[in-house]
Amino acid sequence: MKQINLNNLFSKKERNFSDDEIFDIAVVGAGVVGCAIFKEFCQNGAKTVLVEKANDILDGASKGNSSILHTGFDAPPESLELECVKNGHEEYLKLKDKLKLPYLNTEALVVAWSDEQLGKLDAILKKGFSNGVSELEIISGSAVLKREQNLSKNAKGAIVVKGESLIDLWTAPLAYVKLGVENGGKLAFSHEVQGGNFNGDYWELETSNKTIKAKTVINAAGLFGDIVEQIKGDVDFKIIPRKGQFIIFDQSAYNLINSIILPVPTKITKGVVVTKTPFGNILVGPTAEDQESRIESITKSETLKMLQNKAFEILPALKNHKIIATFAGLRPASDKAHYRVKINEEKNWITAGGIRSTGLTSALGLAQHIFKLNDTKYDKKEQDSKLKITNITEFAPRDYQSSGYEKIVCHCEHVTKREIENALTDEVGAGNLDGLKRRTRATMGRCQGFNCLSAIAEICENVKSK
Repeated sequence: MKQINLNNLFSKKERNFSDDEIFDIAVVGAGVVGCAIFKEFCQNGAKTVLVEKANDILDGASKGNSSILHTGFDAPPESLELECVKNGHEEYLKLKDKLKLPYLNTEALVVAWSDEQLGKLDAILKKGFSNGVSELEIISGSAVLKREQNLSKNAKGAIVVKGESLIDLWTAPLAYVKLGVENGGKLAFSHEVQGGNFNGDYWELETSNKTIKAKTVINAAGLFGDIVEQIKGDVDFKIIPRKGQFIIFDQSAYNLINSIILPVPTKITKGVVVTKTPFGNILVGPTAEDQESRIESITKSETLKMLQNKAFEILPALKNHKIIATFAGLRPASDKAHYRVKINEEKNWITAGGIRSTGLTSALGLAQHIFKLNDTKYDKKEQDSKLKITNITEFAPRDYQSSGYEKIVCHCEHVTKREIENALTDEVGAGNLDGLKRRTRATMGRCQGFNCLSAIAEICENVKSK
């Protein structure tokens, strides 16, 4: 079989627009928050462009998290984060019904493993109630083990959090972008924003590709948010990248738990979670490690060993199952523990910075908040979406379970040739190999691509040559 250069398999992804075109809105950053903001403005009639330095969405912080749709029970009281988490949760439930997006209501257990942690449950419960989350209750250690028979017998008690659930962390943002494009939005991928000038009427954003003109800029650049903010002039926050390392157990472990197993949180982190993934595995993590680098996401063997031991303490039966993957994600934490969202009306600039681990849940609510901040009316055109979202989770039937898929290419994850071809050619096709993985699960199983990568590369090359 001939050698194929994976770096040349994907074309540049850009919606054509002229150099003279002036947009109402330029959203900088195609993480989950940027994708949601793009959708919100497009659906409300704004002429909007999504500007991203990578050749696909979710190339930064948003590509790796625990897939949990939070209720906000433990969010900072009376905060913008709480408001956006609750509104985002509600909006996702509406959207998933319309588009048939993946969703699994697992509930969560905040488990106390010591008498000290047990003593903190009352305060967590009261905080949840004050945050407007009513479906909470404290149960005993024996009740925990009735619900989760495979948990360690050391469980002292827990808070049951109804409404905590799992969604597909990759398909949801992709759906947001597709909705934006369906409503006239444009994409400018491989356009790294490097500078800009505001002439009083509109911004001229200098990118690595071309100049983009927009009346208002929304900075949703995540890990690089404070750097992009320098274009505006004044910067009042600093991004402190927070690395979270994860381990993923084989699909054989999937049925060991029913709920999301949460720890008693600290001021710094929600702590190590043990949860199902949308893709049939068990995930353990994350850690919380502040660092200088905005791009380095290397896992460390000693940290992974710590996570493994923690996993075995919580769920001893995991000792009988293999770890098939490890990864690290970076969260765009800032120098203060709250969202850094504000508008500069004089310069037509809106900042959405410091959106930490709750961003997957809060994105839709945050998009609504920013649309209201902008306080501009556009010519909204109501229309029913015609989008068809491909399910890649274990929550609903997969493509290989229907007819006409031709063949299965990735046998570990049951990914079909049809899925790969569709992911490359649809309205927001994959712009790189990681994007293809996130759209299909290809190469993400036990063999990590050893047996299927060459076949996938040939499909990519054939599609590109057409």
